[in-house]
Amino acid sequence: MPMLADLVDAVIGVDTHRDTHQVELAAPNGAPIATCSIPNTSAGHAQLLTWIGEHAPGARIAASIEGTRSYGRGLARTLTTAGLTVIECEQPNRKARRGKGKSDQIDAHLAVLAALQQPADRLPTPRADGDREALRILLCARNELATAATANTNRLRALLRDGDDHDRALARGRLSETTLHELARRNSPRNATREHVVRYAEIRRLAHALNTHRRELKNNAAQLDDIVNDVAPALISQPGIGAVTAAQVIVSFSHVGRCHNEAAFAKLAGTSPLEASSGRTTRHRLNRNGDRALNSAIHTIALTRMRCCPTTRAYTARRIAEGKTTREVRRCLKRYIARQLYRCLTNTMATPEPTDRPKAA
Repeated sequence: MPMLADLVDAVIGVDTHRDTHQVELAAPNGAPIATCSIPNTSAGHAQLLTWIGEHAPGARIAASIEGTRSYGRGLARTLTTAGLTVIECEQPNRKARRGKGKSDQIDAHLAVLAALQQPADRLPTPRADGDREALRILLCARNELATAATANTNRLRALLRDGDDHDRALARGRLSETTLHELARRNSPRNATREHVVRYAEIRRLAHALNTHRRELKNNAAQLDDIVNDVAPALISQPGIGAVTAAQVIVSFSHVGRCHNEAAFAKLAGTSPLEASSGRTTRHRLNRNGDRALNSAIHTIALTRMRCCPTTRAYTARRIAEGKTTREVRRCLKRYIARQLYRCLTNTMATPEPTDRPKAA
């Protein structure tokens, strides 16, 4: 299998920061050719393209960029538009840094070396923009809304708990939309003390805020559902998958080709089994690595299917009868779900427009 070093004339390594980027241009053997520093602006990105044209020994160029979804996002878009192969580079760990020190120039060179060691058919391409990015933004907003709604609910229940018998009954019950509307319109009683006036005012504020959060969460779910149905309509038709979990799966999957097979997707999801055998015991355990948001979505799908899907319930009963624990059955089920999700997304999502890959001469 050819490596990237066999197919390019030069590789660019970029260590990205908020204000400036450190760039190194290196030959396929890793020897530095030139270095520069550019501002993290559109003018700086254009300056880099000119610099590459002046110093590159050939037209086949690959760029290895740290933080393609952070400070290096604008540069990654510019280089992709210019026809360069852009590779997502992880920050070097302690093992890679050992004996080399730490500086922007060193990190740029390590980005070059990381790219040259990649197989040409398995380059880690940056995650997609477009609908995937829209889903990511909505999921971030939903997480913030849900956190705020939970905090306000707990605060409101605490205030109601310290009130009279009627308020304590409300605190123990479900805070329905009707209840929240009543609390938001409730006035302080006559001859109320300052404490009661403040308490009632805060109850009204929290009830109004909770109503607002719930409306925003409903609108958020509707937007997620619309985009998911456009991007991968077959996904949401699977049992146990709703708009929120489907959106997280699409965000983590990104685009066809990012995970080269379903085993790689399972590893990304943290559902690939790990050996946990010892002596006469032969077993596997859950993988606690990978994308934990994706793992959480698959975990939710598994729990829903174990509760509601007749096929999954029969499978669970059969595996438990074979001697597996519920946790082990859930691990097996999550691995199966990851395989199913990968195949569904690969078959239904449109393949992105091909980028100009370096080809063998």
